[in-house]
Amino acid sequence: MDFELRILGSSSATPSANRHHTAQLLTIDNQYHLIDCGEGTQMQLMLYKIKHQRISNIYISHLHGDHYFGLAGLLSTMHLQGRQMPLHLFGPPGLSEILSLQLKYSGTNLCYKLIFHELDTTCYRKIYEDKKITVHTIPMEHRIPCCGFLFREKQKPRSLIKENLPGFLTPPQLVRLKWGEDIMDEQGNILVRNALVTLEPKRSRSYAYCADSRYKPELITYLRGVDLLYHEATFTDDLRDRAHYTFHSTARQAAELAAAAQVRHLLLGHFSVRYKDLTPLLNEALEVFPKADLAVEGSIFCVRE
Repeated sequence: MDFELRILGSSSATPSANRHHTAQLLTIDNQYHLIDCGEGTQMQLMLYKIKHQRISNIYISHLHGDHYFGLAGLLSTMHLQGRQMPLHLFGPPGLSEILSLQLKYSGTNLCYKLIFHELDTTCYRKIYEDKKITVHTIPMEHRIPCCGFLFREKQKPRSLIKENLPGFLTPPQLVRLKWGEDIMDEQGNILVRNALVTLEPKRSRSYAYCADSRYKPELITYLRGVDLLYHEATFTDDLRDRAHYTFHSTARQAAELAAAAQVRHLLLGHFSVRYKDLTPLLNEALEVFPKADLAVEGSIFCVRE
């Protein structure tokens, strides 16, 4: 099953010639989850040949323009191209009102169902669940209400060792074996011991998206052990005071958080336009956390089972 992150935009408030506003596409088992939607996101989707009609869920972290100004245009294009599949939109209070006004005064009646889920950005809460994953909000510390998102695969079934299976088992019994049960007879005696006919399930994977925020050690509780962590790194650490004043973080702070939470892989993003060369940001993080990368446009990060 796929678990792949594509970076569409990595810049902070001001875009540059080579960096776009924040947007990411997370693919889990062939399902598309768009995380933030800065200006130009649909152009980036076209550049990387990503079919936006396949996006099922969109998550907006907060209402600073560099994280959602591309949303109205993307929704409009989906409408013009005849989308029919419902679209789930998760965002903070105010987003529904903004979009309603834009659609109202443009005379647009979407041809598909837009299902809006208003988020409480102040707490850790489950906002989405299907058969394979859950999504929770992560509370950030920013100048306006803001949250991150934690994507986790559910526990996977065990693998059956076909050559070890007795021939009398029924389909329901095979399902029970996959979920770790022994097969018993009516008297409670074990007919088939699970450990002898199954293998351990494949590892469940996780991705945490930490949107704009000051350095917040309290996040360690939610991030501990995640496979892939994205954390904003707007500044280098010589501007730590400015980062705090503007409710942002430095590359070193992102790495310190990753190390404390014992995550597997750290991605840095939301870079200030002042950095034409991002090497200082990466080097600063690597001094603290050796498994760090830059989340720059076009990069793909796969999480293996």
